[in-house]
Amino acid sequence: MDKITISLDDISVRYNNGHTALYDVSLQLQGGTTCALVGINGSGKSTLFKVLMGLIKPQTGHVKLCDLPITQALKKNLVAYVPQSEEVDWQFPVSVLDVVMMGRYGHMNFLRRPKPKDYQKIDEAMSRVQINHLANRQISELSGGQKKRVFLARALAQESKILLLDEPFTGVDVKTEKAIMDLLDELRQEGHLILISTHNLGTVPEFCDQVIMINRTILAMGSTKSTFTQANLEKVFGGVLRQLHLVGEDLHDDDDKRTLTILADDEIPAVFYGHHQNRSSYHRKNVKSSENPQAEQEDKS
Repeated sequence: MDKITISLDDISVRYNNGHTALYDVSLQLQGGTTCALVGINGSGKSTLFKVLMGLIKPQTGHVKLCDLPITQALKKNLVAYVPQSEEVDWQFPVSVLDVVMMGRYGHMNFLRRPKPKDYQKIDEAMSRVQINHLANRQISELSGGQKKRVFLARALAQESKILLLDEPFTGVDVKTEKAIMDLLDELRQEGHLILISTHNLGTVPEFCDQVIMINRTILAMGSTKSTFTQANLEKVFGGVLRQLHLVGEDLHDDDDKRTLTILADDEIPAVFYGHHQNRSSYHRKNVKSSENPQAEQEDKS
């Protein structure tokens, strides 16, 4: 296997209750890419992930991973999934080591007896996300950031070329968020194909080079620079986004007419100034303060 790719051709998914979750979805992604999957709740992001994991068979269309039919790709452990926290039973009595070990199951025989190579890959994965010291801890004892690192380690231990991450930045602190972004950037440079479902709009222009905007079908797709625009976000999210607009006269003492626009879903907002977009710790701070205007006023007084 030389090519690391995701290829969807005219995919449609309809559930038994008649609900059409996806229709006419076609896309091509290459290795060495970090792609954000952006859309409102119920837009089909989770369904698309399930299609890529072989959990749902689409009614129409074809799916290929690394130029292989999806059943063959899954047998070769080409896809790893990092779930969002809400999907995991954190009270289940299992250790960190056991969870990371699950990433090696596809490389073991039916008895699932780990070999020295399996322990080596597990140790390497845990070292890379800096959780070796947590190996014998129960997952119920971990913080939000530690939990996320455990499932990243499981994905690394699996040695998959395609990584699917569902809301990887939700419930983690700033330090863990940066560590995750740094790790994903390293994996991208190593040739992995990374697809991230996220509501964290502020992180998209910072480390994703491709964007897919979806609402049951693909509304926009391409490079972050050309696709992650204010117009496309407003089209995809409609009235769901919280918006703040400051016109030129509120920002400048001169005749500069450029405006500042802040668009937020559930997480860090996307900020557009004139024709530019950026993100910094300033944005995080001001999002928090705006949630409590009384405290903000007290700080100023």
